[in-house]
Amino acid sequence: MDASLAVAGPLDVARTLSRFCLWGEDPANQLSDGVFRRAVRVDGRWCGYELTWTGGPDDTRLQVSVPGTRGARALDAALAEVRHVCAVDLDVASFYQTAAADRTLGGLIPRLYGLRPTLSPEPFEMLVGSVCAQQVNLAFAFTVRARLVRRFGNPVRVNGQTVYAFPEPAALARVPVTELRRLQLTLRKAEYIVGLAARIVSGELDLAALRARPNEEVIETLTSVRGLGRWTAEWFLARGLGRGDVCPAGDLAVRKAFARFYNRGRALSERAIRRRAARWGPHQNLAVHYLLAAQRMEATPSGGGV
Repeated sequence: MDASLAVAGPLDVARTLSRFCLWGEDPANQLSDGVFRRAVRVDGRWCGYELTWTGGPDDTRLQVSVPGTRGARALDAALAEVRHVCAVDLDVASFYQTAAADRTLGGLIPRLYGLRPTLSPEPFEMLVGSVCAQQVNLAFAFTVRARLVRRFGNPVRVNGQTVYAFPEPAALARVPVTELRRLQLTLRKAEYIVGLAARIVSGELDLAALRARPNEEVIETLTSVRGLGRWTAEWFLARGLGRGDVCPAGDLAVRKAFARFYNRGRALSERAIRRRAARWGPHQNLAVHYLLAAQRMEATPSGGGV
């Protein structure tokens, strides 16, 4: 089965999804040759789907296909996930109006037109990825995360290609810490992942319920979990839930971006960064995303991924 989806407002799909291959392979989110592949769970069964697209940023149409199934529920689930991953519901046009008054952001829009934050498809997947990325570079974090997915995820065939469903909490909750250590996770990170999965399986932590809760309540809930700090919680709000009014000011890359673009290379305090970001109101997430993308473009002048 397949369906198409028109997008209101600018969306550069290739740039938006490029995050899934910027720092290495992502077996759960495969992007190659203009096709994005992923698996979605419906009625206890994993279904693989493909996303393709046509048109430019101002007339993008998304095409979602779920080969090998005639069930409308699988297609609906894939469409809902695609809307989230591509941040279809973010008001980018309104952000551009706000950004026009900011000298830096206004100059970035023509270069990054249609770019949106790539949102994490599932909250557990987002949090495990954040743990993998703690205090290491993103290339190594991607490598470790890929090992985890291939070792404990379910392989799903999609039009002759294999994509891996991200491991479910029930699977990781029963994994011995020593086995995760073999993937080059530190002892603490292995313990954090198993502990997080166990809390979800027991019902002590309901990640789905966080979608309806205010930012500070989400932060309070997540930071009560061993191994999850404010850095993780704020990225969860921004790239997990797609909240607009969030600036992960404690993130090293974010701090470097603000120093580069707003303080002539000199470091700014978290408080100063939050104060400046607050001027963008509900568009802080998008603004930070554009600053980080611009910083990566400067690091790869040949025009590599953003």
